[in-house]
Amino acid sequence: MQLTTEHHQLRDTVLKFVAQEINPHIHEWEEAGAFPAHHLFKKMGNLGLLGVKYPEAYGGLGLDFSYSAVVAEALGACDCGGVPMAIGVHTDMCTPALARFGSDALRREFLTPAIAGDMVGCVAVSEPGGGSDVAAVKTTARKDGSDYIINGSKMWITNGLQADWICLLANTSDDKPHKNKSLIIVPTALRGIVRQKIHKIGMNSSDTAQIFFDDVRVPQRNLIGQEGLGFTFQMLQFQEERLWAAANSLIMLDRLIDQTIVYTRDRKTFGKPILDNQVVHFRLAELRTEVEALRALTYRAVEGYVSGQDVTRLASMAKLKCGRLSREVADSCLQYWGGMGYTWDNPISRAYRDGRLVSIGGGADEIMLGIIAKLEGTLPGRAG
Repeated sequence: MQLTTEHHQLRDTVLKFVAQEINPHIHEWEEAGAFPAHHLFKKMGNLGLLGVKYPEAYGGLGLDFSYSAVVAEALGACDCGGVPMAIGVHTDMCTPALARFGSDALRREFLTPAIAGDMVGCVAVSEPGGGSDVAAVKTTARKDGSDYIINGSKMWITNGLQADWICLLANTSDDKPHKNKSLIIVPTALRGIVRQKIHKIGMNSSDTAQIFFDDVRVPQRNLIGQEGLGFTFQMLQFQEERLWAAANSLIMLDRLIDQTIVYTRDRKTFGKPILDNQVVHFRLAELRTEVEALRALTYRAVEGYVSGQDVTRLASMAKLKCGRLSREVADSCLQYWGGMGYTWDNPISRAYRDGRLVSIGGGADEIMLGIIAKLEGTLPGRAG
């Protein structure tokens, strides 16, 4: 992926926004267990940061996904993982299918205000019974006149408490699991929707909800694309989600290494800086190399995606690697911070807590390995 002057200008805009509008408030938002999404998103919408890849007709900038990747990477400069994750859900996880397959009327009603920052969106796929097995979701949307009546529940929904609408995956027929699902836009103000806060070990500034649907009536015109194609549409959304996650991890990982270098250079034990120990500076050099390898893999996957290639394999590899490296870098750096790394407000300990989700959300490591193995032809019973 070749970065142009426009890419660098966009990155600088995001970095400036993070420094001025996000990082000064992180401690407050972490303590509160949420950040003011409508307030922050409106500011981002005014700068054009919520729809860089979406058509200008709906308020976007009309650019390709490489610009979304640049935004994701720059958001890695945030001092926490929760706020970038919430932004990514809004820009690259709940809106891709709506933008690509939704009717013009549906896009104007929900995508346009999402890009402007006037509405907050979320995506609801996972359920209490499981998250990664998308084909097994049980929430139903049955036709009744010109409406759907929705029943079921969704779990671990980022932005779930503040969202104005949900991109919901539900069963709309009794067909086979991969053919009976549809994506439906569900406004959260409708009767029959109940939202409950979920308390987590990390990503504390991002609100997360379980959402219950009890005979929720939604117009059938809120269907995205064709009925029965929801599983396919969601798989396509996952591609952008996984590429976004990989890009978002890069600066964050570099910053953890940078902060650890500074700390271990200043902190002395037995008369010399911790950094002077070969086991420390060699390990940090190794971790930096791993981050650069992930950057190369991610950029290659984004470049392929922009050119129209099927990047399922590369996106799955990037998602797998960024999840594991988030854990590895945070754990290694925390060790070198010693007791300070084990304190709650330390940036390394926050990254340690926040980063653990990356190997779970958006498709667990094991799901990524299964996809890669399938495409490599190495699953049991498959020819190589």
